[in-house]
Amino acid sequence: MKYVITGSIGHISKPVTKKLIEAGHSVTVITSNTERVKYIEALGAKAAVGSVQDTAFITSAFAGADAVYLMVPPNWALTGEWLTYQQKVVHNYIDSIKSNGVKNVVLLSSIGAHLRKGAGPVDGLGYAEEKLAELKDVNVKVLRPSYFYYNLFGMLPLIKNMNIVGSNFGSTDEKLVMVHTNDIADVVAEEFLGLKFKGYSIRYIASDERHPKEIAEVLGKAVGKPGTPWVEFKDADALNGMLQSGLSQTIANGYMELGAGIRNGKVQEDYWKNRPATLGKIKLEDFAKEFAGAFQG
Repeated sequence: MKYVITGSIGHISKPVTKKLIEAGHSVTVITSNTERVKYIEALGAKAAVGSVQDTAFITSAFAGADAVYLMVPPNWALTGEWLTYQQKVVHNYIDSIKSNGVKNVVLLSSIGAHLRKGAGPVDGLGYAEEKLAELKDVNVKVLRPSYFYYNLFGMLPLIKNMNIVGSNFGSTDEKLVMVHTNDIADVVAEEFLGLKFKGYSIRYIASDERHPKEIAEVLGKAVGKPGTPWVEFKDADALNGMLQSGLSQTIANGYMELGAGIRNGKVQEDYWKNRPATLGKIKLEDFAKEFAGAFQG
């Protein structure tokens, strides 16, 4: 089987590539960075270097693929509309799937994608879900992981400098659903190696479900600051904080909107209705060790 993996050799794509190679499959990894070619080839995969915004390149890269893994890479230099960029990438993927007759697709979407609008960076993933659902004779598995543990790394300056953890959500009784990228990679590999999905289907992925107050306590204890509180910020304060940290207005606005969606319960509402029977292996306490390492570093 020939697989094409987008996302270069990131936290999800790299372990997925390794598992597919170990199972004896042919894998092409798409990357925009020529310096990563040697690392991709060291895994036993083929590197395709180009931009996901280049239609001709993506069409060529998808040629002969039995299955493709789609993710819309973040563009941290983005100054225009986030959704416009995401839609461009999605259309390139869709056109390339059609022109190459690809039969199996796994999309990395997100919790909150059911909203389609009002969830910041997740809106483009909801758009991708809609467009993939329109494809004929293509098996599509949509994966909706929850809030990445890695997003908590963005709170390191808060706990270092202010002895708090927080965001523009967290004051309600709802738990925050979180996931580790290793658990996501395990699910992606499982879906690819089995290829049992038919038609169009959705699967949620989560590792742990904890209230923000618990998250603050666990992370605070891990870095030697027991009793660290979770503080909910006003949207304007959260936005200003992200802008001061160097994020562009476009990116900061998107994350503020996503946080507000978590606060009002809309982002996670469909997850609770379709909660997976089994959660991932990596719990908050496991991630706290990584967080502590980053704190010390």
